[in-house]
Amino acid sequence: MKKWLRNSLFVFLGILFIVFGVLFASNTIIKNKVEFFLENRLPDYISQSYSNIDLDLFEGTITVNKPIVNLKNRNDNNIHTTVSLDKIIIEDLSYWDYLFKATITIEDIKLFKANITYFKDVFKPSKDQDKTKGLIKLYKPILIEELSIDNAMLHIYDKASDSLLLYVENSTTEIDDLVINNETLKKRLPVNFSEYEFKADSVFLKANDFENLATSSIRLKDNKATFNNVQFKTKYSRTELSRVINKERDHFNLKLDSLNISGLDFGFINRQLFINSKAITIANPNLEIFRDKLVEDDLTIKKLYSESIREIPFNLTVDSVLIKDANIEYTEKVKEENNGGSISFQKFYASIYNVSNTYKSPVKTELDITGKFMNVTPFKAYWSFDVNNISDQFIFKMNMDAIAFNEINEFTEPNLKVRLSGNTNKLFFTINGNKNNATVDMKVNYENLEINVLNKNGKKKKWLLSKVANLFVSKDSKDKKDNFRAAKTEVDRDKTKSVFNFIWLNTSEGLLKSMAGDGEK
Repeated sequence: MKKWLRNSLFVFLGILFIVFGVLFASNTIIKNKVEFFLENRLPDYISQSYSNIDLDLFEGTITVNKPIVNLKNRNDNNIHTTVSLDKIIIEDLSYWDYLFKATITIEDIKLFKANITYFKDVFKPSKDQDKTKGLIKLYKPILIEELSIDNAMLHIYDKASDSLLLYVENSTTEIDDLVINNETLKKRLPVNFSEYEFKADSVFLKANDFENLATSSIRLKDNKATFNNVQFKTKYSRTELSRVINKERDHFNLKLDSLNISGLDFGFINRQLFINSKAITIANPNLEIFRDKLVEDDLTIKKLYSESIREIPFNLTVDSVLIKDANIEYTEKVKEENNGGSISFQKFYASIYNVSNTYKSPVKTELDITGKFMNVTPFKAYWSFDVNNISDQFIFKMNMDAIAFNEINEFTEPNLKVRLSGNTNKLFFTINGNKNNATVDMKVNYENLEINVLNKNGKKKKWLLSKVANLFVSKDSKDKKDNFRAAKTEVDRDKTKSVFNFIWLNTSEGLLKSMAGDGEK
């Protein structure tokens, strides 16, 4: 072999040996650094274990097999959160950045089959925790181009007998451009990132002691969220609920095809949570509400919607909410001998604007509503209020087309023992109110009104009482020049009743005064 060729070969082999040596040394150093960090740098309230760590010399890949991480209370060392995984793969770790720059740069981190379990009743926040310090101390910032969590399961438990609070099945998460450093670790959300995507096959949430929330699938991506086949239901039957409660409570059964959120943004500013959205669309909701009035009244003070929104414990800004093609049925049981009476709304559409506790006066929350009452009568309604108005002033307007009185007998007969006949041709009213009282202006065109008071079983007419009742109301509105009987009346609010009770009380008082007496303002 020629001398120059032999020398070139020796030089090449030497360079190759040096490269392999550097790679081997680098991987050994990095592996030792990872193991040292896991063993010594984590705080006392975070413990971990794993079966082994593998390194790929050429691809710069670290694989941690069967890792388990436990989070404990700082004061008593009780474990409140456990995270177990099949493996963690760290791909394309930049040796150059690690050895010669003050950063840890990673192209991709993959977490496979994460199983996360959190016990809410075990967790106890540390009273002496310094919020200006992060969860852990990093000696170099970490830059991750992509983080993915595949086939994850989440369980959150409470100590109650039905202890499952939240369950998320088969979820996948992808987050891009993560930055973790000592400054981000001081925040409530201890990481900065750009784009994200989250998907899950199903989610179950215990909303409270009586209702559960479930969806068949969820997807969040590019500031959009989609929830499919959403159900919000009372976990008891109607009769069971009446047995377990000591004060009246509505029984709910809500189903909707989808809920879509666009322009979604959330996070923390000065440790204060904010949630923003440009638009929320609720498609084809079907809502059934049942109230057993035989159960003792709940005499707690009920808030109007303006106060409820004003007192939300985080910053909420939703520009618009669209409810499409809803069906709503409300059933109220007043008498023991029957299952109650119902009223319903079909083809219910609502456009709601400025649902927020961040807007300033004079911006108002406004609702434009259309639909059919009892599947027959078209109606339109407008509702507005200013969440910043501490007197909770509001305006509610409604106009309704012709309705036969017998359409509402399904509600009046079992509950009020009253059967009506006749019909309205047109109804207008405006309620101008606040949290204490309201004034209602009513105009109604009607004809052939007759009131029949029924006996206890609701079968037979009480002749004398029916005659007396009809003496106090006009049979129709034709005695007025414009064929409308009108009234203006004031109503005091019963603060132990719901918002809709207040609307109904104003409506019924306005109708009564319009149809009785002289029927004029």
